[in-house]
Amino acid sequence: MKHPFLIILIVFIFLKSFASFGKIIPVPASINFQNNRNTDAMSNKIRIKIGSSSFTATLSDNPTSATFKTLLPVTINMIELNGNEKYFNLSRNLPSNSTNPSKIQTGDLMMFGENTLVLFYKTFSTSYNYTSIGRIENAAGLAAALGKGNVTVTFEIQ
Repeated sequence: MKHPFLIILIVFIFLKSFASFGKIIPVPASINFQNNRNTDAMSNKIRIKIGSSSFTATLSDNPTSATFKTLLPVTINMIELNGNEKYFNLSRNLPSNSTNPSKIQTGDLMMFGENTLVLFYKTFSTSYNYTSIGRIENAAGLAAALGKGNVTVTFEIQ
């Protein structure tokens, strides 16, 4: 054996790490485990800030929304398109399962393809396929907040 001291040290650390397994550690009665979960990770609500306006969106229950949530918080410059939507090309692909919704609703937050985030501010019929990320709960004032040109938008977990 070239390094007996090293072997003894490793054995000591190994035994020391298991020494506390049999001990009972009292838990204060004031701790409520249900309320100590990481609410950010579990939340299905996000806040969308546009200038001085703020909107709450409920996320869809799908892998696209779950992956999008890992990117938050994020502030992006969304580009105007067609007088009914703002979009932004993400730097990475998200999982997608696109379908044709046939009708877009004001406040829909969707993914076009695998990396184009789209926030719709007008209701209209469509022949394009999208993957739902979520929807703004009360979209009143969304079009006014987004304005006519490109706009800076912040998405964060609520």
